[in-house]
Amino acid sequence: MKILTVFTPTFNRAYCLEKCYQSLVHQTCNDFVWLIIDDGSTDDTRELVNGWIQENKIEIHYHWQENQGMHCAHNTAYEFINTELNVCIDSDDYMPADAVEKIVSFWKKYGSDRFSGIIGLDAFKDNQVIGTQLPQTIKSSTLFDIYYKHGGTGDKKLVYRTKLAKENPYPKFEDEKYVGLAYKYYLLDKQYEMLLLNEILCYVEYLPDGSSLNMFKQYIRNPRGFAFYRKELMKLPFTNGLFKFRQAIHYVSSSIMISNWNFLRESPAKVLTFLAMPFGIILFFYIVSKSKTV
Repeated sequence: MKILTVFTPTFNRAYCLEKCYQSLVHQTCNDFVWLIIDDGSTDDTRELVNGWIQENKIEIHYHWQENQGMHCAHNTAYEFINTELNVCIDSDDYMPADAVEKIVSFWKKYGSDRFSGIIGLDAFKDNQVIGTQLPQTIKSSTLFDIYYKHGGTGDKKLVYRTKLAKENPYPKFEDEKYVGLAYKYYLLDKQYEMLLLNEILCYVEYLPDGSSLNMFKQYIRNPRGFAFYRKELMKLPFTNGLFKFRQAIHYVSSSIMISNWNFLRESPAKVLTFLAMPFGIILFFYIVSKSKTV
C-alpha cells in the first residue's frame, strides 16, 4: 500500500487542473495516490480525469458528488483515504517535483504516533515562501503555536495522519457550504504536535474564483458555519483572552446574520461575548457593506 494520498477537492476547475496533474506525474517518488473529489462540477472535469486515468502514469481515484462545499469535500476524501498520510493540494495549486519524496522520507525518518503529521511550506511559483518560514530552533509544534506563539504568517502545507484526520468530521449546515478547515486542525492540536519540515511542498496560485479571495461573500452565504467555527475556537483550552475575544466578535456578527438572539446564552465564553457585542455589530455592518462591492 502507498504511504501518502494527495487529495484534491475541485469544482469546475478543469481549466487549471492540468498543472496539478503534471506536477504529480513528474514526482521523483511514486509512493502516493491522487484522490480527486469532484464537488459537483458541471464542466468537463470528469472527462479530463478519465483521460488521465487511461494514461496510467500515476494511480488516480476519482469521486463525484453533489456540490456541498470545501469542508464536505474534505469529509468525503477522509472517507476514501486508506494510506497512512494525506495532504490536500487544491485544484489551482501544484507540487514541486520532489515534494512527495521529501514528505515520505521525512516521515519515515522522524514520524511516529507522537505526532499528528507534518507542517511544510507553501510558496508562490517564483519560490517566494508565503509568509514566514518555520522556526529553525524547534523540531515540532502545534499548528496553533506556529501562528500565535512563534509569530508565523501565511498559509502552510499540512500533512496529516489519516487515522486522526478521519476524526471529528466537519458539520454540514443546510443551504451552506463553508466551515473553517482549521476547526479539525486545532482539535488535533489539543493532543499532538506536528513535525516541522522547512521545505516547499506546494506552489500556490490564488485565482479570482477561489474561496480565499471571496471571504466576505462566504461570511454572508455561510453564517451558521462561521458561527459554529468561531464558537468552537472559543472553546480551545490553549488560547489566550485576546484570541477568544476576536472569535467572540466574529461569533456575534455571524449570529446577527442568522438572527440568533440566543447567541449570548449559547456562547462558551459569555463575558467575552457580552463585551464583544458592540464590535460584533460593527463587524456585521462592515461585512454586509463589503460583500456588496466584491
